[in-house]
Amino acid sequence: MKKETQQNIYTALGLLIAFALWTVMVCFIDVQPIGPQGSAVGFAAINRRFHQLTGVHLSLYILTDWLSLIPVAFAVGFALLGLQQWITRKKLHKVDRSILVLGGFYVAVAAAYSLFELFPVNYRPLLIEGELEASYPSSTTLLVLCIMPTAAMQLHRRIQNRRLRCGILSAIAVFTVFMVIGRLLSGVHWLSDIIGGALLSAAFVMAYHAISAQADRDAT
Repeated sequence: MKKETQQNIYTALGLLIAFALWTVMVCFIDVQPIGPQGSAVGFAAINRRFHQLTGVHLSLYILTDWLSLIPVAFAVGFALLGLQQWITRKKLHKVDRSILVLGGFYVAVAAAYSLFELFPVNYRPLLIEGELEASYPSSTTLLVLCIMPTAAMQLHRRIQNRRLRCGILSAIAVFTVFMVIGRLLSGVHWLSDIIGGALLSAAFVMAYHAISAQADRDAT
């Protein structure tokens, strides 16, 4: 294993530990019933103040909800690419290793999402259709910050035309930033939810980068 791969894995582990510590702090520091129906929220003073500053913008919430279909489309596209390679190359182990790692990455992200849906840390600052919904970490932030950077990594190696590659990667970067900021300003998440989603996403993406790069080197 190359030194660069080891460093990336250590970085991923560090980010995962940072996420775990942040989650523990959210569960125990300044927990107050400031949410709808008296639901408890950690870092209450900071979260309440930030929520008061941004307010609630349901149009931005709806827009980012619809736009979250774009990362889903990217994930489906790479899944279909893997399936196509499996069919044409006859054997699963002949599928590009980075695609196989990407499939495992998607499974890990889905598992993390499901875990926090089953065991909510806190709930949204407002009711959605009259119901409390789990809010930590921000699922849209997790989706966008996991799928779009890994899609950019895949496209960077697959698009040969330099101008086209730069244009697509720039569009992905702008879209990713817009989605995270839009979700933050929409008022449907606490600030701590967005931070948690960003930390977990960074850990996942760094782990994917390390493992896929090593897999590609092993295949050559």
